[in-house]
This record gives sequence, C-alpha cells and structure tokens, in this order.
Amino acid sequence: MKIGFNMLLWTANVRAEHFPLMAELKGIGYDGVELFLGEPDVNHYKTIKAELNNLGLGATTVTCPPPEANPVSPEAGARAAGLDHMKWAIDATAALGGEVLGGPFHSAYAVFTGKAPTDDEYKWCADVMREAALYAQGAGITLATEVINRFECYMLNTTAQAAALCKAVDQPNFGFLYDTHHANIEEKNIREAITSSKNHLKVVHISENDRGAPGTGLVNWDDNFKALKEVGYDGWMTIEAFSPDDPEFAGMIHVYREYDPKEAIYAGGYQFIQDMLAKHGF
Repeated sequence: MKIGFNMLLWTANVRAEHFPLMAELKGIGYDGVELFLGEPDVNHYKTIKAELNNLGLGATTVTCPPPEANPVSPEAGARAAGLDHMKWAIDATAALGGEVLGGPFHSAYAVFTGKAPTDDEYKWCADVMREAALYAQGAGITLATEVINRFECYMLNTTAQAAALCKAVDQPNFGFLYDTHHANIEEKNIREAITSSKNHLKVVHISENDRGAPGTGLVNWDDNFKALKEVGYDGWMTIEAFSPDDPEFAGMIHVYREYDPKEAIYAGGYQFIQDMLAKHGF
C-alpha cells in the first residue's frame, strides 16, 4: 500500500514555496504527494520532480478538462480539445515522474445538460479515453477517471457506471478512482460498489463526508476498508481534503471554510489510515 496526500489542502499550483510542506509530509511517513495540474507549462513539473526525488517521494496527479475541452461534447472540436487536454496532462504527469493521472476527466467539471447521460455521450467519452490511454501507455502512466457525485457531474456517479466505461475503453492502463466522499453520497452499498468493480479500481481517495480530517465525520470507514481488503487492493490510498487557502480553486469546488485544523487532517489522517489498515489486516 502506498499512502499519499493531495496538496490541494494548500494550493492548486505547487511551487518551491510549498516544498517544506512536502518535506513535512515525508517526515510523517507519506509515500507520495498528489498534485492538481494547475500550471500549464510542462517544464514546471520537472523542477518539482527534482525535489520529490530529493525527498524520496512518489507522485500522482489529478486533472479535469474545462468546458471548451469537454470529452462528451456533441461538438467534435470540443472532444478533440478534450483529448489534447488529456495528452497535456499525461505529459505533465510524466515530467513530474508520476505513476497515475486521476480526476474527473471523463467530462468537463460541473457542466450539465439537465438530462441523464446518453449513449452517444458514453461512446464519445470512451473514444476520447481510449485514445488518451493509448497515449499514456507510451509514458507508462495509468489513467484513473474519478467517480464523483451528482452535484458535480452527471456522467459517472457510481462505480457501476465507471466499470461500464472502463469495459468500453478496454485498455489495461485505464480504470477508475474511487473516492469515499462521493461514494458516501451516491452508493447504496459500499461493499458491493467496491467488490463489483474491483477489476477496474486503480486509485482510492480517502476523504471524509465534509472534506475534513478522515475519521471525524460520517463515512463508514469500516465498510470501506473491509471491502478494499476483500478485493486485495494494494495501490495508492491518498487523502484528499480541502481548505479556502487557494481562493480560485476553492470557489470552483464551493469550499468557503476550514473543516478541521490542517495538522489534524494530514498528521491525524495518516495515523487514521495506519490504524484502519492494521485493524482490517492489510
């Protein structure tokens, strides 16, 4: 098991000023950090890679396409732009030395049609994702598209929908990211959500119902860890929590307050994961 921490608790654009935070995470015991790809210059991530190597940290990344690059748009040009966005994100992840690119990149974030997803939209999505996966294979990168709740997207709200997309894409390096926050909203049965889609599960986000410190809210953690143990999950387990520190990003995801002290989230969260792993026999 690799335990990671998403730097979005502080910023959507990691720079040298954030390196001491990464060093602190390493000191706590984390195996890696997760970065939102907020800087458009791919070369920027080479500088961060050098520091990660210096600290002995691994990396994963997350991205989501803007409305004009929507992989499920009826406009072919927008879908092509969606593929271009994915190729850029793959290049940035490779420059960082990352293993996995995650996030809700199956569709443009918070863009809705007011209707359920159509067969055409699923086909367009699968076509773009397949081409992106083929591109990512050359860099040795796994793609893990994120299942998120109905208030943030309409394409993939459940692991069943994600598994169906993965089957349609049909590439070994394409799967989905399971997030405990979103599953807490959308799934009827946590065990079934995980076990029924296990063949496509690539990354797990550990995230409380209020996006604060894991273990302090309403997520049924025992059910999640029991199911992950049952399927033999052994990939990245990354804490994702938010704060208003980066106003532009925080406004996009509607985060307007501190949910818990940051140290309780990153230090307490690491210990919480270790305790749950031990409790459930990992």
